[in-house]
Amino acid sequence: MRIFLDTANIEEVRQASKLGVVSGVTTNPTLMARAGATDYEATIKEIASIIPGPISTEVVVEGVEPMLEQAREMAAWTPNVVIKIPVNADGLEVTSILAKENIKVNMTLCFSANQALLAALSGARYISPFVGRLDDIGQDGMQLVEDILHIYDNYPDINTEVIAASIRHPEHCLRAAVIGAHIATIPYDVLMKMIQHPMTDAGISRFLADWKNTTK
Repeated sequence: MRIFLDTANIEEVRQASKLGVVSGVTTNPTLMARAGATDYEATIKEIASIIPGPISTEVVVEGVEPMLEQAREMAAWTPNVVIKIPVNADGLEVTSILAKENIKVNMTLCFSANQALLAALSGARYISPFVGRLDDIGQDGMQLVEDILHIYDNYPDINTEVIAASIRHPEHCLRAAVIGAHIATIPYDVLMKMIQHPMTDAGISRFLADWKNTTK
C-alpha cells in the first residue's frame, strides 16, 4: 500500500518527504484554507516540486463546462497533477471526458460502492471513499473500502486505484493495508503517530543507557 499525505501545509510536506515513505499528496479547499494558502496554483506547484508523485487538486466550481475548463487549467500546472472531481452526475460526465484527454482524475466524496463502480466505468484513475465521515454517522467506512476492492477485483479491466481517504487514526491506515487498499491518504499527525510506540522509545533509552555504562 502506498501512502499519500493529506495536507496543503508546505512544511508538513517537506518534513514527511524526508521520511522516504510518502509517494503523493492530496489536497482540497478546506486543507488549503487551513494552511492559509492564498495562491492555489503556487501551492500545488511547490508541493509538486517536493513530492514527485501524484498531487491531487480539487475543482472548486460546479457544472460540466466550468469544471472542464478549470480541470484543464489545473492539469497544465505541473505534470503530476491529478484532478479531484466529486462523484455526481456532472462529475461522471467530466471524468469521462478528461479520461479521454489523458487527464488523471481522483473521484472524491465517495460514500457508496455503486458510486465507486460508476467512477471506474467513467475512467477515473483513483476513487476516494471517505472512511472517517462514514464512521461519523455510524457506518463502517473500511467495509466500504473492502467492498469496492472486491468489486474491482472481479473485473481485471478496471484499473482504478482505491484511495482510503478521511483517515482519522493509525488503526484506519492499518485496516486499509490489511484489506488491500492501493493507497491511504493520511494527515501528517496520523503519519507521525504511525511511527511512534512507547516500547520503541523505552528500548532506545535502555540501549543508550547501557552503552554509556559499558563505555565508562
